[in-house]
Amino acid sequence: VQLQAFGGGLVQAGGSLRLSCAASGRPFSSYDMGWFRQAPGKEREFVAAISWNGGDTYYADSVKGRFTISRDNAKNTMYLQMNSLKPEDTAVYYCAATVGAGTTTSGGDFRSWGQGTQLTVSS
Repeated sequence: VQLQAFGGGLVQAGGSLRLSCAASGRPFSSYDMGWFRQAPGKEREFVAAISWNGGDTYYADSVKGRFTISRDNAKNTMYLQMNSLKPEDTAVYYCAATVGAGTTTSGGDFRSWGQGTQLTVSS
């Protein structure tokens, strides 16, 4: 599957933004999906994951209650709604897909990655 993340940008602290991840290739509903992020000088970290049918979702503690992951299999697209943004959310956000690993939070389980989209939150 090919993935393309988009929707990043510059937003003020406290603001909101929605990221999208468009998929092409193998049927999108075959995949469990996830969002990861990497800030400058830091390692990539898990943000959120969603099962193939949207029935299960998982969040990093740092975003729980502020971010919502969702998907629309008919549109081959996954979303990340981000509210109450903080400067520490600044990072490149990547979407990723896995099949066969279940709904996982480990980056090593994901086999397909999008190119990333930059989010910058100003204070």
